[in-house]
Amino acid sequence: MRILVHDYAGHPFQVQLARALARRGHTVRHLFSSTNQTPQGQLSRLTDDPPSFSVVGVAMEKGALEKGARSLSVLLERRRREIEHGTKVARAVADFRPDVVLSANTPLDAERLIVAAARKQDARFVKWLQDLISVAASRILRQKLPGLGALVGSYYVRVERSILNASDEVVLITEDFRPILRDWGLPDERLHTVENWAPLDEMPQRPKDNPWAQTHGLADKRVILYTGTLGLKHNPALLLQLAEHFADVPDVRVVVCTEGAGGEWLAERRAERGLENLLLLPFQPFADLPDVLATADVLTAVLEPDAGVFSVPSKVLTYLCAARPLLLAIPEENLAARIVKREQAGLATTPGDALGFVAHAERLLRDPDLRAQLGANARRYAETAFDIDAISTQFEAILEG
Repeated sequence: MRILVHDYAGHPFQVQLARALARRGHTVRHLFSSTNQTPQGQLSRLTDDPPSFSVVGVAMEKGALEKGARSLSVLLERRRREIEHGTKVARAVADFRPDVVLSANTPLDAERLIVAAARKQDARFVKWLQDLISVAASRILRQKLPGLGALVGSYYVRVERSILNASDEVVLITEDFRPILRDWGLPDERLHTVENWAPLDEMPQRPKDNPWAQTHGLADKRVILYTGTLGLKHNPALLLQLAEHFADVPDVRVVVCTEGAGGEWLAERRAERGLENLLLLPFQPFADLPDVLATADVLTAVLEPDAGVFSVPSKVLTYLCAARPLLLAIPEENLAARIVKREQAGLATTPGDALGFVAHAERLLRDPDLRAQLGANARRYAETAFDIDAISTQFEAILEG
């Protein structure tokens, strides 16, 4: 098959799947947004990549646009740029002439253009549903932009529903999506559940005392680390509370690797409150990620209540590879929270329980034996669940229809 994999975000496990499909004899082109503001994976050709694999970045003329909806002008500019991205990917579809398009993490205004391009080429279109974007966004926009937010949210619910109904197959990352898709008229036989994973072979276990830790003065510190996007679905105030709580503990550092509005908000509060124990860094190169995660004693993730079951943070799956305990403030019904609790890979509380979140951090930092046990459980789960050969077989069957 000629397979075009499009992942707007450029996440590590999507490009891992594209490579795995190419190694199985398919001709695969992987497209991603080179101007998207998010952590990204191995998005250039490697020496052992088969000739049938190519990877192409799609750039927007004006570069990345900050995440978050604060005004109508920001919403309109974002929509314009997302349409620009969709137009460029549509051209790439026409150029590559695939048998099937697999698309993930794509803004809805861009995705509808990609669906149309696939149809024009008589190619199958498979939607890899990472988030129910419109459902989560509608809830958040109603709060951020009263009145207007409800109208915008309703529009995007209609757009997403239309895209999903136009798809030949839909890959769900959690069964939690199935009831709403049934309500939207999608038959069960077109819905396939494949839970997300992380590229285990690219996430080797590393010692805490490593070059990255030494560069940042963290090798001898107890570190709570957050890495990834801080957008509308996340509450940076929880990370600030951690820094404030441990401000007088000399060997504790709260490290946040992010970019955009959430990071800027933390930087302002750090300066106002003199929190020298809060270390803010930009997104780190993917090649450094194993050392970044190994530097942590505790890995943390947060997700707002409005995201509910409709967004499963991929950072949590990457964390599981690092053999470190997880500290979560995530809705308890979310798949990521359920995995961590079920596998005894960390401690979790709800997003509104700031005191419980800080108390769990305190407990983990003072108990190295507990950290070791939870971290071992996390890695054991990753080694069992993140088998790229088995996952590729599932996707191959779905793409073939």
